[in-house]
Amino acid sequence: MKIARWTGPEGLSEGFVIDHDGQLEVVKFPEQMTVAEVLTGGLPLAQELFATINTSTGTPLEEVTLQVPLVPASIRDFVAFEEHVEGVSGAVDGKNEVVPEWYEAPTFYFTNPHTVRATEQSVAIPQTQRLDFELELATIIGGVSGSTGENLDVATAQQHIFGYTVMNDWSARDLQAREMRVKLGPCKGKDFGMTLGPWIVTADELAQYVDPDGSLAIRAEAYVNGTLIGEDLVSNMGWNFAELVAYAARNSVVVPGDVLGSGTVGNGGCLGELWGRGSDIAPLEPGDQVRLVIEGVGEITNTVGERVPAPQLPPARKRERLRR
Repeated sequence: MKIARWTGPEGLSEGFVIDHDGQLEVVKFPEQMTVAEVLTGGLPLAQELFATINTSTGTPLEEVTLQVPLVPASIRDFVAFEEHVEGVSGAVDGKNEVVPEWYEAPTFYFTNPHTVRATEQSVAIPQTQRLDFELELATIIGGVSGSTGENLDVATAQQHIFGYTVMNDWSARDLQAREMRVKLGPCKGKDFGMTLGPWIVTADELAQYVDPDGSLAIRAEAYVNGTLIGEDLVSNMGWNFAELVAYAARNSVVVPGDVLGSGTVGNGGCLGELWGRGSDIAPLEPGDQVRLVIEGVGEITNTVGERVPAPQLPPARKRERLRR
């Protein structure tokens, strides 16, 4: 099943994307249900609703505009590809290496759910000279009867995986580099934009791609202005998605609508990795088009928008360290 949100003559609608005689169409959920409600009900509810839809009432996909497929409850983004870490480290300190701590546990950061963009939308950028994309697969959390989503083991975490969507974690590398020298972050180097889409593909649709390690052996490709920049297999992750979900829930909780990104794939999944390996490929500029494709899931395309100036703040005040 493919689940989407879109706008058309009736405004915002939410429902399924179906293949009707070789043509993709959108069909609204019964009883005006929303994606958020379906995620809370989990895969069983989605399957129940799908069995009741009237496929003869569909609208051709080209007659509507796809929107972000969900309103995320939160967004965690991991860094689960060893090759990516190895490559971008070269851009930071000239050493293509992976620190030992990376192998101990999957690391993630939280980002802004309010600046998510849909496929085909322009993405405005901050005053950066090192704009980059990041090709990722994200999993979407759904509800599971009898589970609160707290402190999950891997088997239970797998049950909370509702589906997947393509992610582009846009990055201002110059801003990010400054922030992370403070030993915290990233923040403004990341939180200006992320793309999710074009829809959510339910986990059962991708079962055929699961390898013996529980990873998804699907191909991921990144194109800039029509040129293939990077390609990788999602199964090259150091941890599978169930393990990422379990770690996110450790001494914490995941809830329906949470988004968990895989982190950037290797072998050119972002420009930063290529820079770290000596490439002189140019950063993204306004007008550039980025297209990210993941087998079995779909593709998202965005055009880089104009730089948006922001109000300036003064540097930190120098103060005497007084004590009372």
